Amino acid sequence: MEGTFRWAAVTALAPIAWGSTYLVTHRFLPPDHPLYGAVIRALPAGLLLLLLARRLPRGAWWWRSLVLGTLNMGAFFALVYLAAQKLPTSMASTIMATSPVMMMLFAWAALAERPRVAHLTGAGIGIAGVCLLLLDGTASVDASGVLASVLAMVMSSAGYVLAKRWSAGVDVFSLTSWQLIAGGIAVLPVAVAVEGAPPSLDGPALFGFGYVTVVATALAFAAWFAGLRHLSAATVGLIGLLNPVTGVLLGTVLAGETLTAQQVCGLILVLSGILLGQPAAKRLVALITTRLSHTMAR
Repeated sequence: MEGTFRWAAVTALAPIAWGSTYLVTHRFLPPDHPLYGAVIRALPAGLLLLLLARRLPRGAWWWRSLVLGTLNMGAFFALVYLAAQKLPTSMASTIMATSPVMMMLFAWAALAERPRVAHLTGAGIGIAGVCLLLLDGTASVDASGVLASVLAMVMSSAGYVLAKRWSAGVDVFSLTSWQLIAGGIAVLPVAVAVEGAPPSLDGPALFGFGYVTVVATALAFAAWFAGLRHLSAATVGLIGLLNPVTGVLLGTVLAGETLTAQQVCGLILVLSGILLGQPAAKRLVALITTRLSHTMAR
């Protein structure tokens, strides 16, 4: 149980870091360059991890890295960047919050990990909580932004499950670095063809990309893939619901926003949904219940 808690805590670093990405993108990164944004985010992070891993792909991992890098990194980053520019953070985060269900379905098909009732219930409760947390009926809807968010959610869910299936025998730093580098290289020629010259970066943009590259990409994805190695895809997907929670709490702390009663209820639901899908949490509750029963029997 202690080991499961530890890996759940490590995994949680990823969605917490990703929860800050929308805020950084809106405030610091140049608009209208989603493809270059993906390249600048992926390549430096991949090279940084490669320096730590000091291991190149072999055999099938050359094409696997390209597939996973495109699904999880290159195309995903570009779509998330576009969604962040086209949609309010609340709408984009709500769409991405449906990823636990999609991951469960892909894991069922590819890994024979049949979704448990607790996981499905936790996902339902968590998604409902995200809706209460983020949606107030005033968010504007941009069709291209919604499409970008949905595609990003589906592609990454499939990519994470494939990474879990293929990752045996490969250390986490190598697995993450290969995907980041392959994803960045795959998007680079498309960025040159579509967006022309790369954007000029001022001080705030350099700071924003530095944070997104090191913290929200290199560190976050290494933690995420470590979690996928030790936990079920359903469990990891539910932990990902910490992403929108982080975004709302950052808005409260940095922008002085006040949580409404609806948002507090949503926050409670999201955390309840996450805990419901954690095996260690269920075992802890069972242990406490058993001990209380023994104590009362005496």
